[in-house]
Amino acid sequence: MRIKRNSLLTIISVLLLVGLLYWLNYHKAGNGMLISILQKSAILALVAVSMNLLNGFTGLFSLGQAGFMSIGAYTTAILLIPVKNLDGVYYMNGVHPAIRGLKIFIAESPVWFQEIFPYIALLIGALFAAFLAALVGMAVLRLKSDYLAIATLGLSEIVRAIFSSPQLDQVTNGSYGLNKIPAFPAMFGGLIPSMVTPFVLVTICIAFMMLLIKSSYGRAFKAIREDEIAAEAMGINIFKHEEMSFVVSSFFSALAGGLLAMYMRSIEAKTFSIPLTYDILLIVVIGGIGSVTGSILSAFLVTASKEWWLRFFDQPLNLFGWQVPLFRTGFRMIIFSILLMVVVLVYRRGLMGSNEFSWDRILAFFKRRGKKQGGAK
Repeated sequence: MRIKRNSLLTIISVLLLVGLLYWLNYHKAGNGMLISILQKSAILALVAVSMNLLNGFTGLFSLGQAGFMSIGAYTTAILLIPVKNLDGVYYMNGVHPAIRGLKIFIAESPVWFQEIFPYIALLIGALFAAFLAALVGMAVLRLKSDYLAIATLGLSEIVRAIFSSPQLDQVTNGSYGLNKIPAFPAMFGGLIPSMVTPFVLVTICIAFMMLLIKSSYGRAFKAIREDEIAAEAMGINIFKHEEMSFVVSSFFSALAGGLLAMYMRSIEAKTFSIPLTYDILLIVVIGGIGSVTGSILSAFLVTASKEWWLRFFDQPLNLFGWQVPLFRTGFRMIIFSILLMVVVLVYRRGLMGSNEFSWDRILAFFKRRGKKQGGAK
């Protein structure tokens, strides 16, 4: 009965969320900000879960997510920019002939291929990043703790510098960045609107990572996190599983980067600078290191707080003709930082700790509240 009840509650919740997304799709006017925040939150949730897979479940302190996101974003953007927009994008030094030839080939391909090509582009960017992660992992995964974090952070900055270098102007457009990137496509002939597409893709990716965590590989990751010596004594190949976790995390980070490029419609190298890595790490820590649902919840709360709820503090405030001096541009981030400090002090292990979302825990909480109110009466 408990399993049936939880399954029913899950199905109802999913249907309500899907209904909300479709309602927003048909009422975009006046809800543009909400749609934008939800899409960005979903993309950051995917990156946060991929970082949590590496940092929280495998115990590897890596800070290279922004670098792999940039690989996925640039690869996806280069593949998706239509041939008719190339001259408008690469207006300084022109586009590489190979890229133009590829664009012409795609433009002349069958319609069905053009419809699925955005997903192929996302996959190519993710696979490219995973391939580079496999090569880099052979060297950096020999490092531990802070040294690994510094090495991966440096790797992220190297990748960003390469993309913005003038030697790659005809490929990445250097410091000018890329624009006129197509938005999210509709799926299944329009059955799933373009606005809902990123949520579907993110859900599939996170579900795959959750299945991986619950598999024998996931148990090996957790064993390595707890005690490498004991895990190796049990016959677990430490390097093999650390490399697998690093590659999988990089794959989904790059895929999220491709989605971010389609969301923003334009990208440049500074988009993937160190602050982005810190934002992702912040989401993971606030949600709970070792909790997938914690990372998802934190991504939506942190993004909504920074982009929407606290913007009130950036606007001048007049009270009875007196202007409050603190209410000005930038004050929002001070309030946001204070709230983060409060959350960290109250929830030492994050909002969810290492636990996952559970209907049993929620219902037990309401039962305890009901008993307390009944006793008070």
